[in-house]
This record gives sequence, structure tokens and C-alpha cells, in this order.
Amino acid sequence: MSQNPTMAKYRPLTFGVTRATLRDGAQGTHYLRADQALPPFPERITDRLVHWAKARPEQTVFARRTKSADGSTGDWRHITFAQALDAARRIGQGLLNRGLSAERPVLILSENDLEHALLALGCVYAGVAYCPTSPAYSLVSQDFDKLHHVVKTLTPGLVFASDASRYSRAMLATLGEGVELVTTEGTVPGRATTPFADLLATEPTPAVDAAMAATGPDTIAKFLFTSGSTKMPKAVINTQRMWCANQQQMMESMPVLAQSPLVLVDWLPWNHTFGGNHNFGMVLFHGGTLYIDDGKPTPALMNETLRNLREIAPTVYFNVPTGFEAIANAMKTDEALRKTLLSRVQMFFYAGAALAQPVWDALHAVQESEIGERIVMGTGLGMTESGPFGIFVTSPNVKAGDLGLPTPGLELKLVDAGGKTEVRYKGPNITPGYWRMPLETTESFDDEGFFKTGDAVKWIDETDIHLGLKFDGRIAEDFKLATGTFVSVGPLRAKIIAAGAPYIQDVVITGLNMKEVGAMVFPTPLVRSLSGLPADASLHDVLNSEPVLAHFQRVVTELAKTATGSASRIARLCLLADPPTIDRGEVTDKGSINQRAVLAHRAETVDLLHSDGLHAILKPET
Repeated sequence: MSQNPTMAKYRPLTFGVTRATLRDGAQGTHYLRADQALPPFPERITDRLVHWAKARPEQTVFARRTKSADGSTGDWRHITFAQALDAARRIGQGLLNRGLSAERPVLILSENDLEHALLALGCVYAGVAYCPTSPAYSLVSQDFDKLHHVVKTLTPGLVFASDASRYSRAMLATLGEGVELVTTEGTVPGRATTPFADLLATEPTPAVDAAMAATGPDTIAKFLFTSGSTKMPKAVINTQRMWCANQQQMMESMPVLAQSPLVLVDWLPWNHTFGGNHNFGMVLFHGGTLYIDDGKPTPALMNETLRNLREIAPTVYFNVPTGFEAIANAMKTDEALRKTLLSRVQMFFYAGAALAQPVWDALHAVQESEIGERIVMGTGLGMTESGPFGIFVTSPNVKAGDLGLPTPGLELKLVDAGGKTEVRYKGPNITPGYWRMPLETTESFDDEGFFKTGDAVKWIDETDIHLGLKFDGRIAEDFKLATGTFVSVGPLRAKIIAAGAPYIQDVVITGLNMKEVGAMVFPTPLVRSLSGLPADASLHDVLNSEPVLAHFQRVVTELAKTATGSASRIARLCLLADPPTIDRGEVTDKGSINQRAVLAHRAETVDLLHSDGLHAILKPET
């Protein structure tokens, strides 16, 4: 049994923001900001690249394992800061020679790798906007609908993919003859294809340095697409000001980032703001080292992540909840993983979805056993439109759902939204809007210039604002039952995940305009071990096995005992064998579930769940 969190010993960690000022506005609106101001920050992220190339020329900035033809990985290949700057100037010159710009940007289709990193730096150095997009749009999607939308929105002048053999089909289906194709390996059938090595071999001239000098805070560094819920993804404009301000804000809220040489081991995709702005930018800003992890929190790829973490000790470690769950389970029996991962890490940090409290507790239990102290689990709230960092916890005593206080320079507006409180943002890290979507941009800001997040929050303790805020769900996800009773989806989903751990990946709440609340559960792969069936048993048989049904019967019955009314009582629950898909927008490639999209595409299942039409519907036992 773990000790009381208020009494637990933590590895020392300084929290930058622990006090805030709250002021009242009209009609019950409130404004919250950190007590300290935001210090000056660089005008462009390339200033930091140039600085570290002079100060630490031989230090590794990016490293990735080499890959063989069969897909296996070998030794680490390193890029130093000096090499990165040289490559950025060469690639930047090549982009200038092609007349590329924000109007004709660079589109990157493929995953995180060294060439992707260098191309991104070349774009930023030359002031040419770029956009890393989800590899799933090319590799998983069958209709390329979202990739068509990305291409139409951006009108790219150059498109890069690492491996022509994997990305040719998507390229040929979506890109016209006027778009230059660049690949690291292979050629696109029937199309002229530029080797990445040719781009890298461009001789730089004074023009590329002049182009860098001409960039400034308002220069568009990149576009990042939202995940897209009920509509197509929007291209979020990311300026140099946004990126640099947000990195400075992160350092003010998380001083640990600047207290020792930063080392990351990270798989988070660069087409998402968490991996691509938060972590990629952090390494450039602080002169750190990023070991690109080719693993992922999936059964097929998690072993690669564990292998890397046995070898490379990060100083801070970022992941999504499913990744931390897999790591917590592995550390129970993997001594090498425990020793390396816990040797010098100062902070864990999760984002992207809710982290179930049992996973949190399991991590702390292993840490206390191995090193005699806990590692702080940091978290907060942000979004693509905020750069992403916005709110961060204020002490080590964090519970699932806690967010904390706004980072310096970011003002929060707390607005009543039909009984909930929406949080809105204003600050130098907020996007100026969506590319080529003026109407959507206008609709996203209120009359005071605050960005409307759609996130709901409430106080951790209404008697002490300095403890900050906690998450209260997405306003757009919440709904009413036929009785008029309001259902708060976010907290209810987190409660179910915690109650069913470690066998629940995610949950979608049902019951709009119905009499009762239901739940559709996406199980984790661990549910197979619970079933007792052979490894090759179908997932349908696994989910209908007696041990699995018995477990979830206990879950739904126990949840009913703590329900306070119809809005918090799960009256019926079903298990889904069909996983959420990216094509339908049900899930992002980072693993975040999209409640509205799942409900829209599985409307028949919802109807059957609430009409007792499914084979196995679990209801609370009385």
C-alpha cells in the first residue's frame, strides 16, 4: 500500500508558478493569471540553434537508431548541433532556390527521423513554412480523404516522405505534377523524385543567412492540423512568437528544463503539438539531446521503447497515458528498465488523455521500491492553438485530473457555460488563427480576444485559488438525458477507466436524449490474459469469455454503488471488439479518443446498447 501522497518523499522538483491573481469581470466572468511576468524571449527558434551550434558544436542534438532492410534497429546515429546548423543552411538554401513560402510550403508525410528533423530546421532557418502531417493519412487511410484536404488547404510546393515504397500510393493519389517530391529512399513510380541527399548537398550562400535574419516573431514557422472531430482538420498557424514564447513559458513553469543538460527519449509524433512543438522545440531551446524513439505504446512497438529506455536515461520523460501504463507494468519485473529510467529522471509528464489513478499509483509504488522516493508526475492543459503549453501543476501532490495554474504571460478567462466553466486563453503563445479559414478563425475568439478552448475546468479547492484548476471535461462532449439531466462526460469517463484498470483503453459515454447513461468500452490488449483463452483466440471470443464478462460486471456494479444520480450511473455497458479508426476520425495517431466521432459512426451500436439488442450488455447488479 503506498503512503499518503501528502507524506510521500519526492525527488526534488521546483515548481515555477505557485501563486496567481484572480480578478472579477462582468456577469460572473473571472480572469486568472500567474503572479510573475513572462521574461523576454528570443524572436525566433533559430536563434537558439545558432547559439548552441557555437556553444556546444559537438553535442548531439538528435539521435536515432539505424534501420536495416528487415525493419530491425541497430546502433544510434548522431547529429551534432554544428551538423544540424550546417544542414539547416544547406536545405534552407535549396528551399529558397525553389521559391517556396507560406503560400507554397513544405509538406512532410512521414514519421519522426533525422531527415525530417533537418528538413524542419532548414524550413525554419529560411523562413519557409512547413507542415508535418499524420503518417496515418498516407499509410492507414484507404481513401486519403484527410490528406486530400491537407493538400488542398496548404497548396504545398514540395512534399517529403522518407520511404518512397511506403508513401508512393498516397503521393500519386493526392499530388499534382507541379509538386516536387523528395524522398530519402527510393523513387515514386512515374514521377521525378528528388533524393533528400541532393537537397542536403546544396551549397549555401549569403542569401540563406539573410532570409533567416529577415524572419521575426510574426513569421509563420509551421502549420499543425487539428485532429478534426465532426469536421475536417484545421491548419493552426504557428508563428515564431508562439513557439519561442511558449518555450520560455515552459521554462518558467518547469525550471527543471534548464537545471541540467536535457535528455529526452521520445516517440511522440511531430505532426502533433506535444511532440513537434513542446518536445522538439524544448531540445532546440535548451541545447538538449533528443533520442528519437521508434517505439510506440502499442503491443507491436512497445518493446522498442522499453529497449531504448533500458539504454538511455532521460532527464525528463514525456508520454501519453497508454505509454505510462505499459511502462508501469514492465517495470514490475524489468530490473534494467527500472535502474536506467529512474537513474536521473527528474519529472514524468503526461498529456493527451486522462491518466488513470491506478496507473499513477503503480508507477509510484515501483519508484518507492527501487529508489526510495517518487518521481513527480507533471501534467496540465494545453492545445495546438496554445503552442501547446498553457496550465501546469503547482506541487508534487498531483491527482488525476489536476491541471494547476496558468503559465506566466497567459491569462485565463473563466466563463459560465450552462453550469460548467469554460477556460479561454490570451497570450503571446496563442495562434493568430487558422490558415485560409477566416470564418473559423473569427468564431474561435471572443470579443475580448480570448481563444475559446471548449475545455471545462473547476477549482481544485474553491477556498484556495493557488492550488489551481482541475479538468472538468470537454463542453462539446457533454449532453442531456431525455429527463433533462446534464451528463458530464470527461469526469465520468475517467472514473470508468480507473475502475476497470488495467483492462480499459478508453470509454465512450452514450445516452443523448435517452433515459439512461451507457458506456462503450475499448479494452486494452491485457484483456486477453484475463480471459484465459489461447493467444490466437479471436477478440470477440475473448470479450465474451466468462472471466472478462465477470470482471466488467463487477466494474459496472461497483460504479453504480458510488453513483449520485442518473447522470453518474452507468446503467448499461458493452465491450467493443472493433477498435477506433483514424479514417473515421475516431482516434488520433497519438491515441486520443474522439467521443463525438465514435458516437456518429457507431450510432447503430448505441441504439442496440440502449434497446437491449446486443449479445452481451452488462448492467449493475442490485
